[in-house]
Amino acid sequence: MKRKHPLPVEVHTGDCANVLKRLQSDSIDLTVTSPPYGRLRTCYNHDFNFPAIAAELYRVTKPGGVVVWIVNDEVVNGSKSGATFRQALGFMEAGFRLYDVMIWSKMAVFPSKRRYQAHFEYMLILSKGRPEKTNIIRDRKNLRAGCKVPKYELCPDGTRRLSCGAKNGARVGEYGSRLNIWEVHTGENHGTGHPAVFPIALARDHILSWSDPGDTVLDPFMGSGTTGVACRQTDRRFVGIDISPEYARHARKRILETIPKKP
Repeated sequence: MKRKHPLPVEVHTGDCANVLKRLQSDSIDLTVTSPPYGRLRTCYNHDFNFPAIAAELYRVTKPGGVVVWIVNDEVVNGSKSGATFRQALGFMEAGFRLYDVMIWSKMAVFPSKRRYQAHFEYMLILSKGRPEKTNIIRDRKNLRAGCKVPKYELCPDGTRRLSCGAKNGARVGEYGSRLNIWEVHTGENHGTGHPAVFPIALARDHILSWSDPGDTVLDPFMGSGTTGVACRQTDRRFVGIDISPEYARHARKRILETIPKKP
């Protein structure tokens, strides 16, 4: 059945640890977010309550739902903060599975005289039980497309033998599943003044991977509204939260001005 109108956009202003308490349990199919860290916390003048947020995200996520947590470590007194690893363990303590640890290769270099130049962030893929929806993107060109490749199975004694039914080999498809390191150029601020806008392509591909059309997607650190824009483009409902009334206002306007996907 075709929808005559785009799916709703819901925007809240406030500390997400408190706003999340107002959402129904088991109501969110997917969360895609990038929390403020390092200098961004200074810009927001706010240090979020991670344990409370992790617990609330677990509560509002549907069984089989996924949280995509895009984050990185800052350097403090010459040492990486380790916040990413502590948060990964914190999510597990809250009940999530650490389903995957992915890398966002930002295609941008941040020079350092005393370290190898940094150009990536972590993408923690957290699931409430086994993920219900895994729409793996297959856009990696296979170098051996069309070739026959024999399939082997490992024997108990450590040797390998041809798998049953695959003695003649199977032809390699033109495209294989994408790897868990994604190369995506950094975003622009789209006139919002937000200091760290992540790319629409990054949010969109996670939305396509871990949800279906009509699902509800959350971003508790909405910022410039990139996740909401991607939801508008992919026919998903969106719930966004931001502590800044100014950013929330700009994000809502940006999302609603996005041309929705035709269902």
